[in-house]
Amino acid sequence: MVALDIAEVARRSGVPASTLRYYEEKGLIASIGRRGLRRLFDPAILDRLALIALGRAAGFSLDEIGGMFTPEGAPRVDRAALSAKADDIDRSIRRLTAMRDGLRHAAACRAPSHMECPTFRRILRAAADRAFAPPVRHIKH
Repeated sequence: MVALDIAEVARRSGVPASTLRYYEEKGLIASIGRRGLRRLFDPAILDRLALIALGRAAGFSLDEIGGMFTPEGAPRVDRAALSAKADDIDRSIRRLTAMRDGLRHAAACRAPSHMECPTFRRILRAAADRAFAPPVRHIKH
């Protein structure tokens, strides 16, 4: 095994060294030693960082991602959490699709004023009802 120093991990993964140090502080990754002042990592860290990036892209918090690994570092898939996150994404897609369609209509509407356009008025009512508001994220402590 050829250990990778933090600069090499940052270069290969695209994750800044400061983020790697933060992930280590949060317990998401672990270095295997040091060479001088530089942290060293097992090459498998690149796969783990890819899994973390995938979790972040899906909207999982770092704490949620941390719970997706066993204490030994192996991935532990919580299928219920994945399903719930997919449902959240579906709701976001519907909300964003409605917003996109409304904006396109408003941009092309031939009414003398947007306030005279029935479609635009529906968009306003939906916004007032918070139908387009992003979901409130609850921060876990």
